[in-house]
Amino acid sequence: MPRIKFADVTFPPTGMPSAFEIERRLMNHLYQLRRRQGVAREDSQLEGADRIKIKRRAEAYRHAIDRMSGMAHLDNKDQNRLEVFRSGAELKSVETEHRADEIASALHAEMPWMAEATERVWQDMRASVRNGDPAPRLRPLLLVGPPGIGKSFWARLLGDELLVPTTVIEATGEPAAFSVTGSQRGWGTAGPGKPLEGIMASGVANPVIVVDEVEKAGIVESSIRQRFSLTEGLLPLLERFSAATWSCPYFRVSFDMSWITWVMTANSLNGLPAPFLSRCPPMHLPSLTLTDLHGFATREGRRRDLPDDAIEAVHEVIYAIEKPQLVSLRSVVRMLDAVDQVLNRPVLH
Repeated sequence: MPRIKFADVTFPPTGMPSAFEIERRLMNHLYQLRRRQGVAREDSQLEGADRIKIKRRAEAYRHAIDRMSGMAHLDNKDQNRLEVFRSGAELKSVETEHRADEIASALHAEMPWMAEATERVWQDMRASVRNGDPAPRLRPLLLVGPPGIGKSFWARLLGDELLVPTTVIEATGEPAAFSVTGSQRGWGTAGPGKPLEGIMASGVANPVIVVDEVEKAGIVESSIRQRFSLTEGLLPLLERFSAATWSCPYFRVSFDMSWITWVMTANSLNGLPAPFLSRCPPMHLPSLTLTDLHGFATREGRRRDLPDDAIEAVHEVIYAIEKPQLVSLRSVVRMLDAVDQVLNRPVLH
């Protein structure tokens, strides 16, 4: 799998001595030098002024290395956290157009009502293969449609098919951009954002990041009346060129976030600002039909190894509902869960 330079830092050579070790070596060197010159003290001790000078030089050397690395402002703990990027980050590839066809086919077979989203991803994957990209360049998606039609489920399925990790950010529980971008030191919850944390944990630079119900994200205002919104925090990450040198407010280091596949979901466009919509034009998806619900129940039931008569019982419940538009995939999953529990209920003696 190809790897890319992910963090814009220069890591010191492996086995770099500590400031204490450098100081010890300099002291030994100075003592041996003076001994050869015949001016070393018999008790092998250096003068206090010599020790102070050596300590300063050892610290200056370490500081110079840190400045060259671009991590001088970080403490040892955070520098160690970035060590995972010493050899870069991995990209999961789609090697051929045939493989892109297989992924799109699997998505469409599972969720045919998401055809428009699948078509977009399919074309992007094929274009990336033709361009010789080391991994798929997928444009940000904003999936707009009724609740319960499987927008987030489709995004997770996409991640599974691409063989990359998927991180879901619930916008309703994340009232600011901090969940995406992280927050700078000084805030009580200072730390990197979830996308970067996920990449640090997996070592994969092109995960799928799902921002669920993005239109419901709130705004946080600091004590000095600075406003932070989720959509504003997303803007530089949705443009490929700005994302390639995106600066993390926590680490204050630039990272190449341009390979992330962004999938935003929304029930409506209410409250979404124009700059955000210009970067990911909305894709309006239809409500589920009885055929969609029937097919999903069949596939999910067989995946659970439920008997045909149990799956047919779920179909009958779906058909008995007067307004199928009120039935969601969650409803079907709950029905299948109930059937599964009944079939696997332990026998009482």
